[in-house]
Amino acid sequence: MINKFKFYLSLIIARCAYLGIRLLNRSSGTSFVGMLVLKICPDFLKYCSKYIKKSFVTVTGTNGKSTTSGLIAHILETAHQEVIHNLKGANMLTGVANVFALCIRPFRRFDYAVIESDEAYLSKLYDFAKSDYLVVTNLFRDQLDRYGELNTTANLILKAIKKNPDLKLILNADDPIVATFNETKYAVYYGFENVEYKCSYQHTSNAPSEVFNCKCKEELKYTKQFFAQQGHYFCPHCGYKRPQCNYSADVTVFDDYSLISVKNSGITFEFKVGLAGLYNAYNALAAISFAFECGLNQEEIQKALDSYHAIFGRTEKCVINGNPAIIQLIKNPTGASEVLKTVDLNSNIVIAINDNYADGRDISWLWDSDFEQLKDAKKLVITSGTRANDMATRLKYAGIPQERIIVEPNIKKAIDKATTEGKTTILPSYTALLKLTKEKR
Repeated sequence: MINKFKFYLSLIIARCAYLGIRLLNRSSGTSFVGMLVLKICPDFLKYCSKYIKKSFVTVTGTNGKSTTSGLIAHILETAHQEVIHNLKGANMLTGVANVFALCIRPFRRFDYAVIESDEAYLSKLYDFAKSDYLVVTNLFRDQLDRYGELNTTANLILKAIKKNPDLKLILNADDPIVATFNETKYAVYYGFENVEYKCSYQHTSNAPSEVFNCKCKEELKYTKQFFAQQGHYFCPHCGYKRPQCNYSADVTVFDDYSLISVKNSGITFEFKVGLAGLYNAYNALAAISFAFECGLNQEEIQKALDSYHAIFGRTEKCVINGNPAIIQLIKNPTGASEVLKTVDLNSNIVIAINDNYADGRDISWLWDSDFEQLKDAKKLVITSGTRANDMATRLKYAGIPQERIIVEPNIKKAIDKATTEGKTTILPSYTALLKLTKEKR
């Protein structure tokens, strides 16, 4: 009874605190309220599950969590479902508590919760809230100072999965680590059979690829490798291979969109996805697979895809100082290299790199990212953030003439310089993105 009182008290205080934050324009309000309610009521998230009528959906992985969860939430909302979703990507416990604290009303129930979760915090989240679905996108090397090697991250996710014996898994079959997560009674797989490019940009990458071993310790080989470790793999020693997909797809990648042909149970469904890059096609396929699992049909899914707009730095299109801009978060070698393929080399370019805790202190990933894709940039390239000088050095070694590189550590000043005319491409790390978002408001 005391804990229930604390729960409702925390909801009241959350509203007041958020109102104060907005009035004072102190922050984006994505985590502070969550910190507050967890301090008042440590079991806050346990009480939140009763406000979800149908399913609690979690999405995790190194890259694509925000886009995939955003697509899933939008598909459900377009199908007239009430959804709680941590839209702004705050995916640790405080961020998750934050979104519930601001959405919950005493007598209001939601159909779904769609929660993006940091890989390392998924197990902690499951201590409080049992999930019905888990969608896993991929596992790439990311923030070694926080996560360690990929096996460490994989074990954290497996630990979470084991806490939910009835969890339904939706897994990326093309990722050789993710494909081994089928620890529950129910798992479905999605993946691409064929990838075709009809885009103006270079679709190959110079970024180094990971080498993965099978459980029998033999190195995995590939018949098709789409990017990084994503593809059709097999073990020449024990015969292990990529699992058969429940949702197998062919994709044609254009400059600003992709056409995806999805086959399930012998029936083929065609979709157009208005997001650039193969990495976003993977995100869309994950969301489409989930939507079919929930019983939605092709028309409902396509209607949502047609009206979806990327937000918060995930191929986000906006206007700054009266000129068009596109913002694409970069945070690790594979993700950055895929984004760099799609950069308009005729645009002004700003690369803003911070090394705060949420970014990862270790910035060695810059040297494994394919910034050579920018060597033919036609305009000035501005580096910014706390590691502006390091980024400038990396661009010099990528082949960009030093006289065309401007170092401006102040992010606001860098954006103002770049957005005086024409289109601007902005590539920020996570906390640089938060700073940029605050400047835009």
